Amino acid sequence: MSRANIEGTRDVYEAARRNGVGRVVLASTNHVMGFYNLEGAWPIDERWAIRPDSLYGVSKAFGEALARYYSDTFGMSMICLRIGWFTPIDPTARHSRPVDQRADLAQIVRLCLSTSRKFGIYNATSNNPQAHWALEAARDELGYEPQDDVTVFPLLDGANPYVEPKAGVIGHA
Repeated sequence: MSRANIEGTRDVYEAARRNGVGRVVLASTNHVMGFYNLEGAWPIDERWAIRPDSLYGVSKAFGEALARYYSDTFGMSMICLRIGWFTPIDPTARHSRPVDQRADLAQIVRLCLSTSRKFGIYNATSNNPQAHWALEAARDELGYEPQDDVTVFPLLDGANPYVEPKAGVIGHA
């Protein structure tokens, strides 16, 4: 995790800078804000202080902070997407409406690649009628219009999308 999400992210940003790439879109995660979700503090706004729910969330928060540094220091456009709840269709499951949310993910990535913004952090999910993840910034600043409703997709095999906060911490089971 630390090698890919910390060293790897830094290497990508540095390679982009050295090669004159003016924009990077980081695939971050909603786990950067996971403790708000665990507490039910909805809707979770990406402008709030980070509250990672795991070491994975911490490693992705590092990528966001480093993106800010590269934007401010080198003038690069650095856009961070806190991805959550994009669920491709399970071909073995019976859905009442066969929709593939990857179209929403593709839409927000395209918008990030074409924005004139120098820096931004956005929640990136399909519609979530319970308003767990605020989408106003992505709508207002990028023009994002998600088409699919994340709540119509059951989790595969009853999987829990959240992690145990102490997982991976030495000395904690």
